[in-house]
Amino acid sequence: MTLSVTAIYPGTFDPLTLGHEDIAKRASQMFEHVVIAVASAHHKKTLFTLDERIQITQQALAHLPNVRVLGFDGLVVQFARTQGATVMVRGVRSVSDFDFEAQLAGMNRQMVPEVDSVFLTPQPHLQSLSSTLIREISALGGQVSAWVSPGVEQALTTKLKAINQHKSGE
Repeated sequence: MTLSVTAIYPGTFDPLTLGHEDIAKRASQMFEHVVIAVASAHHKKTLFTLDERIQITQQALAHLPNVRVLGFDGLVVQFARTQGATVMVRGVRSVSDFDFEAQLAGMNRQMVPEVDSVFLTPQPHLQSLSSTLIREISALGGQVSAWVSPGVEQALTTKLKAINQHKSGE
């Protein structure tokens, strides 16, 4: 039996890392439709605006024809429902990630029972990645090309340069 399944892969993606890309690619091979749901993340201070994160993510994942990138605000399960998703893909890097994600999955399942969570681990060499670490390394002048795609690296460089120019009054 072949099912047409729409999966949603939510996150802040500030910025998108190669770990995120790995999960998105693998999800695109497992499910007919994948929606990368970029959260407005009003509870976090993001480096990139929502529109910038959507654009960066669209560019990085443009080679995956069954993947759409959309922004959302509010509860991810409500957004999943509006997209007709029956699967929520979550990346898990460590045991502590799994503990947190299992709690979220349980709450989400209580709110929207028709959406199941699927946990994927990134390739081993990408498991230590986090957007927070990438932002920090880049802000301090370190090279991040091993952990982000070229377009993401360029967006980071441009954004941080603009912030530094603004701070210095140029």
